[in-house]
Amino acid sequence: MSGDEFCHAAKVLRVTEGEEVVLLDGFGKEYSAIVTKVSKKEMTCHITGEAFSDKDPKKDIYLLCGALKGDKTELVIQKATELGATKIGIFRSKYCSAYFNDNRVERWERVSREAAKQCGRSSPGLILTFDDFGTALESAAGYENKLFFCEFETLSGADMSNLSGDSFAVVVGSEGGFSEDEYALAKEKYAFTGMSLGKRILRAETAAISAVTLVSYFAGELKS
Repeated sequence: MSGDEFCHAAKVLRVTEGEEVVLLDGFGKEYSAIVTKVSKKEMTCHITGEAFSDKDPKKDIYLLCGALKGDKTELVIQKATELGATKIGIFRSKYCSAYFNDNRVERWERVSREAAKQCGRSSPGLILTFDDFGTALESAAGYENKLFFCEFETLSGADMSNLSGDSFAVVVGSEGGFSEDEYALAKEKYAFTGMSLGKRILRAETAAISAVTLVSYFAGELKS
């Protein structure tokens, strides 16, 4: 083990020789191991067993979230990964005032990896970015449940307790919300169902985390 993973294990977690650790391969398996050597730049482990992770999501939950200001997008990615999102798409829309570049995307991918390790998942959620709102919506083609959470929707078009299937696409806007045209596009062209999170106006990051929590719960991902 070397690079960032070594630094985290040796300098943050302070793992030493002789300790037992669990290694994740990013593809659904976890390995029990014993640390046999720690040098200045790398760590060697002896694998003692392997198994499929029981903490990876069983359902495909795809969060599409408008880019948020500051580090709020990082917060959403972290919590969505912990809650079971398998894929997270960050998009720009009409009223979105946040921007992203390659450095920001690299940071988001690191946040997802760290969140996956923290909650015991063997693989992080895939991070995607979209400069075009329509392309973001199109990326959810084929999902069985397509839910569009909108601040000016007063009545949900679907009963969360009756959700079925194995795939769920969840759309939540940025701080500026959505335009009427964007909402109509999502419903009429891409077959999304309008959803409400209640009477109160939630912050964008609160709405995103709440939406993923609800879908994860009713999809069975939060049940032991």
